[in-house]
Amino acid sequence: MLFCQLGAARSLREICQGLAASEGKLRHLGIPIAPSRSTLAYANEHRPWELYQTVFGELLQRCHSVAAGKKKFRFKNKLMSLDSTSIDLCASIFDWAQYKRTKGAVKVHLLLDNEGYLPCFACITDGKKHDVTIGRTLRFQPGTIVVFDKGYVDYDWWAEMNRDGVYFVTRFKQDLKIEVIAEREVPQNSKVLRDQDIRITPYRKNLTLMLRLVTIWDEEKQEEITFLTNHLKFGATTIARIYKERWQIELFFKALKQLLRVKTFVGTSANALKTQIWIALIAILVLKYLHLKSQYGWSLSNLVALVRQQLFVYRNLYLWLDAPFEAPPVLTGVHDSQLALGF
Repeated sequence: MLFCQLGAARSLREICQGLAASEGKLRHLGIPIAPSRSTLAYANEHRPWELYQTVFGELLQRCHSVAAGKKKFRFKNKLMSLDSTSIDLCASIFDWAQYKRTKGAVKVHLLLDNEGYLPCFACITDGKKHDVTIGRTLRFQPGTIVVFDKGYVDYDWWAEMNRDGVYFVTRFKQDLKIEVIAEREVPQNSKVLRDQDIRITPYRKNLTLMLRLVTIWDEEKQEEITFLTNHLKFGATTIARIYKERWQIELFFKALKQLLRVKTFVGTSANALKTQIWIALIAILVLKYLHLKSQYGWSLSNLVALVRQQLFVYRNLYLWLDAPFEAPPVLTGVHDSQLALGF
């Protein structure tokens, strides 16, 4: 299934035949024979997807070791982005994932660590599951800054994060009823229009939240954008930059869907689909690891394209990552005539 992701195989037959064509090199990986199509289909349907979730967690620990220190901001707080993406399915084929009358869907909920842009939490649900339902289940270390969009409005959850010493930055929803407590000084010659301390008293709840509103002028969209946060010490421009960093999780979802196989599936059962998505997440962790280890200026899309061509090539992977367009060293002990094409 990793070959399916990295080799862009589109069916069980293509996976099995592609591996069978490289069977000699598979033996060097400890695989004596390529699987048959029925064997692979049975494994996808019956081998529990939780196995691959565990592998994902183990691999993530390896990736954290090379991502340490690779962050954009100077503050010491851990910065994370929370969001989800939907994957459309055919309701007649994936009847267990029916979302509307003729449409099915699953959601991938993801927490992205902005230190190295690694996915540190993932959850796969049906398309009906609301984003904030998954958000409520997460717990963060004190001092962590979590960035999310308007789909995560939950006053109890916000209050819980506030009590735990966890900060959040989100977009302001116009229907939230607020009371302005104080006006803060706005930096000179900046895009910040307003910086306000506010109070929110949720409807029918004995709960009061002291928060902060930061409004900036977006020159690209030519409109005002307002952010809501419980962090009262950072500068207004820093709050705006923190929310802008949430775009990285959108780029991650874009890379996942464009570079790997998570929009078409080789099995129709819930277990097969979750297996394929978890292995796609494992594959992107491997690619992120290589990207972080390399000293060459790769883009992730270019790295995926060239790794695809090198899957069964005998050469030192780490040397190739740093110098991908240099010729490999000449094999010693091999006669020149053995390397020539004979006709």
